[in-house]
Amino acid sequence: MTLWLTALLVWVAAGARVGRCLVKPATTARVAIVVAVAAVALAATVAVPEVALAIDNLLPHGLRNGLLSYAVVVSAWILFATATSVVAAAAWPVVSRRNLGQIARVIYGAGVLAIIITLAWSTTFGWAIVAFGCVFIAITGLRNLDWTTLGRGIAIYTTGTAVVGVLAVLEIRRAFVHAPRAGAGQPNWGWPAWEIAALLIAFGAIWIVVELWVRARLLLRQIQVLHRVLIGRFPEVVAHDQTGTSTQLKASDQVAQIMDALYLQSGGGVVLAQAGPPPRSIAERADRVAEWARNPMGDVIVDARWITPPEGISPRGWVQAIARAYDATTAAAVRN
Repeated sequence: MTLWLTALLVWVAAGARVGRCLVKPATTARVAIVVAVAAVALAATVAVPEVALAIDNLLPHGLRNGLLSYAVVVSAWILFATATSVVAAAAWPVVSRRNLGQIARVIYGAGVLAIIITLAWSTTFGWAIVAFGCVFIAITGLRNLDWTTLGRGIAIYTTGTAVVGVLAVLEIRRAFVHAPRAGAGQPNWGWPAWEIAALLIAFGAIWIVVELWVRARLLLRQIQVLHRVLIGRFPEVVAHDQTGTSTQLKASDQVAQIMDALYLQSGGGVVLAQAGPPPRSIAERADRVAEWARNPMGDVIVDARWITPPEGISPRGWVQAIARAYDATTAAAVRN
């Protein structure tokens, strides 16, 4: 059952990547990611014993030795390594957008040739190609690691690829010890390791989409009270012709609406001498803006200088800071 579930999850990831290509320009790298994840999904599907048996039954009875489905699995991993190598090639400084297409055609051509040789001659050769491709991908991934949304996705994807490379080397080693057992439409040892690798690759491929969605949901939850209060005061900042959008666009719209409402409440850009210059401390500045937003008729005075996002922080981060301070000041007022 876990094999079927793994295949399903990887196919879902492949579908998500297809959707991303539909809403954004289908560049060479984006198409390659779709091909790579689809290849992993194919490998995971064919590795299911029932599917492997169905593929092996396509051969005449006397030729059913289980190697056809095994060769298909190897070929799928070759396709994964080939497509991901195209993405990895795009990350190297010596490769420009202009020559990436030519390089991709060469890589794909080599991958197709390797698949033909694997199907017609030797799966061990195929595993060697997979291992070689995984080494190149892992080196490229390590060169591009950083603590960003993209960097975290690359780290997960590269980890899965490294696991595939290790397992491919073990398959080569096993091939020199004894021939693949008959009726095996999947690698002959430790399939859970292949499941983990497939899931890591699939999760890494859609990490950006998942993280941005989660962050947008958290942002909407953090700013909902502040947004509701300010929109109640200034409903004109909301476009009446807005239709349903994605979670990320909704979060961006609400951040912009909050900033517009604060700007209107401050007098539309009027600079007040009583307000004084804003401090360098983001927390202190956010506390004062939040208190002023909660009670605009109180003793706290704020002008447009205080509302402008401080240097080094994005409008989204600034609104989050104000929303957190607003919730804290509201809670303190309720306690008192």
